[in-house]
Amino acid sequence: MIFASPLVTGRLVQRYKRFLADIILDDGNPITSSVPNTGSMLGLTDPGIRVWLSISDGLKRKYPHTLQLVEAQGIMVGINTGLPNRIAEEAILSGLLPSLSGYAELKREQRYGSNSRIDILLRDPNRPDAYVEVKNVHFSRSAGLAEFPDSPTARGAKHLDELGNMVENGHRGIMLYVIQRGDCERLKICGDLDPVYAAAFERAMRRGVEAYAVKCHITPRGIAAISTMPIID
Repeated sequence: MIFASPLVTGRLVQRYKRFLADIILDDGNPITSSVPNTGSMLGLTDPGIRVWLSISDGLKRKYPHTLQLVEAQGIMVGINTGLPNRIAEEAILSGLLPSLSGYAELKREQRYGSNSRIDILLRDPNRPDAYVEVKNVHFSRSAGLAEFPDSPTARGAKHLDELGNMVENGHRGIMLYVIQRGDCERLKICGDLDPVYAAAFERAMRRGVEAYAVKCHITPRGIAAISTMPIID
């Protein structure tokens, strides 16, 4: 996934209202940026951290800047939760996830289950349909260990149950975690911050849902999945 135009840099002043952040650009200009992330961004919003932003020239946009990357523990971290679907699709099409390769058709944002939408639906006349739910991950408290979620997510728990239902109906249910940071080698489900999600994950695994995690290489030019990583208890 390549950014459409070069990113600009600055320093974070504060994030507020979840969707906005005040930033001082490197040229000294203070701006307000949109923040495409509904989560807590735990550990990624300290005042003064270095940030990278895209700029849109759309006339209808109130805030032309969009926060894309932040620096944490000396590494770039992607925070835009709108990008993992694209990253996941590229990973599937490149063959990074062999069990998801070779499907004849890939569809995006398809309705399924109880008033839900699946991020990616893979279809092939010779294989069961594969329902792929994609989750963004950028939380890390220990060296080398990514964790999900970083705050309670009832919607995420619902998705796990929906995937279990798909498996019981003869399809494949896939949970794909996209780790938008390059310093982690393992993923852990974060039960202390969201025990409901952790219980839903365990329940989904017992029902036959498959779970995969991919590590990303991140630069100001773009983000790409480069390898898989284990999901640990």
